[in-house]
Formats: sequence, structure tokens, C-alpha cells
Amino acid sequence: MLSNTKKAKATITLLLALSLILLTFHVPLVVATEDSWASKAPMQVARSALGVAAVNGKIYAIGGSNQSGQAPSMPGSTVLGIKHNVDTNEEYDSTTNTWTFKKPMPTPRIDFAIAVYQNKIYCIGGYTENGSTGLNEVYDPATDTWETKTSMPTARGWLKANVVGDKIYLIGGYPNRTLNEVYDPATDTWTTKTPSPKPTAFTGGYASAVFDNKIYIIGGLSQDHNLNQIYDTETDSWSYGTPPPSSVDGGAAAATTGELAPKRIYVLGELGALKQGEERTFVRVYDPQTDNWTFGVDVPTKRYNFGVAVINDTIYAIGGHTCDFIGLFAPSAANEQYTPIGYIPEFPSWAILPLLFVASFAAIICKQRLMRKSG
Repeated sequence: MLSNTKKAKATITLLLALSLILLTFHVPLVVATEDSWASKAPMQVARSALGVAAVNGKIYAIGGSNQSGQAPSMPGSTVLGIKHNVDTNEEYDSTTNTWTFKKPMPTPRIDFAIAVYQNKIYCIGGYTENGSTGLNEVYDPATDTWETKTSMPTARGWLKANVVGDKIYLIGGYPNRTLNEVYDPATDTWTTKTPSPKPTAFTGGYASAVFDNKIYIIGGLSQDHNLNQIYDTETDSWSYGTPPPSSVDGGAAAATTGELAPKRIYVLGELGALKQGEERTFVRVYDPQTDNWTFGVDVPTKRYNFGVAVINDTIYAIGGHTCDFIGLFAPSAANEQYTPIGYIPEFPSWAILPLLFVASFAAIICKQRLMRKSG
């Protein structure tokens, strides 16, 4: 049988070991602020039709247009053509809520596709002030440098990029609305896959996200503002999901991972076309596993042609342009963070120290009591 002194030492060792184990785990909080928006520091340069992407916990807002004036006839369409393009590249640090200018993109443009692969940001296609382009320029945040890769075969803009496995998929856009071109970063080559079966589906302005190796393309400026098309990258085939409860145009989508929030696709944006019975909401929540839709709480700043990024299962809506009731629009610098439904925040790192102190204090008390008994 162990002596009382040995028991005390064993108890202290156990408590300290448990404290150290806590340092290696994220402990969920009991209370979570879900389905809510918070305003964060705005960009330093207001712009619309920009590209937004997250790498290693930082968000990058690239390119876009700072033009303002009379809005186009279709609210979600390109901001008055292709003028006033900027090459601005800003980095947002969510931990300090600050923005920093980074090396500008080589070719100023708008409405390009943006994707992250192996911690590099690919900016593909879009519109320069000379028209549509297939340019493929890659930004490396680690070195703050740009390089040019093989251009997309078919020049077009107003499209989205989605990464599945080791490939980048670029579907639709304008003027080639159903085209499905795939880029392989490892070989710097392009191939063509099965196009969309719906000829009018992807004129532009649609929202898109990846869920379980399938690409979901929702809404867009067409006669089917609330279409939900699903591309299976493994079988190179298309199918349809339940349309969203309200149409979307000039919006964006993001998927949560299931780590801190249930796996869902969040489709953000204004109504593409007001239809009878539609709710005027900015946040539509889709569960591909059940093929069902719900609504989230409305956004503070209504806007079009913004970008989205996800950090730790929270969604940031950045930039875009606002449009008033007489048709005047202006670029926005807004940066608003959405906490998804069912979100469980990470245990704050600073709370580990009090836990360690309490565990150590308990160990000391336990030791003193055992020593009294042994005396």
C-alpha cells in the first residue's frame, strides 16, 4: 500500500497532468451566440465585384471596382460595365480586427473566380477594362508574391471557382453560360467536363459552394433565379436539388465544415427576382443531406456583388455595392461576420490559465490535508 506522502504526490501529478491535457483540446462553451451578425473593421478601400478568400486564418480581399453612380437595370449585374477596376489586395486579421495592404494583383479586374489550393489564391477570368479575360494569376500569401499560370481556355467573367480534391472547377459565367472547365494546378493544364444541362442557368451572379465533393450552383441572373443545380465531380454528372425559398442574384455562398457548426451551405444575397410568396431575406440555409432549406437572420448591410470567406466556421461577407431606391449605387467597404445556426465557439485560450491555477490550488489543498492525516 502506498504511503500518504506517495498518495499526495500521485494526486498532484494526476491533477497537473489533467491540466496539461486541457491545453491540447478545444473545450466547447455551454452558451453559443448563433444565427447572428457582427460588424467588423471595414476594408480600407471600398469596392464591389471583388474576390475574397481565406488562407491560414487570414482573409484576402482582392481586386474589384470602386465605381459608383447609376445602377444597372439588373441589381446584381456587373457594376456599370468594367470601369474603375482596382488592383488592391488587402489582408484581414480576424484576431486583431485589422486590415493590411499587400502586394497588388498584377491585372486589375472584376467579377473573376477565386479559389484557394495548397494555401495559394488563384484569381481566374473576369473582366479587365478591355473586356473579358481568361487570365490565371496566383497569389502566395506566405511570400506576398504573384505569378502567372496558364490562362483559362475560354475567356469569361462573372463566374465562381470551386476546389474539389486536387482540381479547380470553373462553371458557367458570361458569355459562355454552361461551360465546365477544370484546372489542374499540379500540371498547370486545363480540361473540359460535362456542361450544365440548363442552357440559361449560369449567365452570372450565381452562388456556389462545395459539399461532400459535389458542387452546388444556386440562383443567378437568368430566368431561373432560384435554380439549384448539383455537379458530381466523381461521376461527371448533373442533378437538381430543391430550389431555395427565395431567389438569389449577385450573391455568394459558403459551406461550414461540421467542426464548430453543423455542415450546411449558406447562400447570401439579395433577391434575384421578387416572386409571389418569397421572403425578403439575405440568408438562406441549405442542408444537402436532407435537401431542405431554412432562413437565417437578416444581414445589417444589404448589398450585391460581395465576397465571402470562412474562418473557424464563421462566415465573413465583405465589400460589394449598395443600391438605393432611385437606382444609385456605391461601393461598400463593409465587413460583417455571421455566426451560423448551431455554432459552438472554441474555448478561449486565455481561460486555460485559470483552469491551471485552480487545478494547482486544489492539488496543494489535497496535499496539505493528506499531510495532516499522516501527522
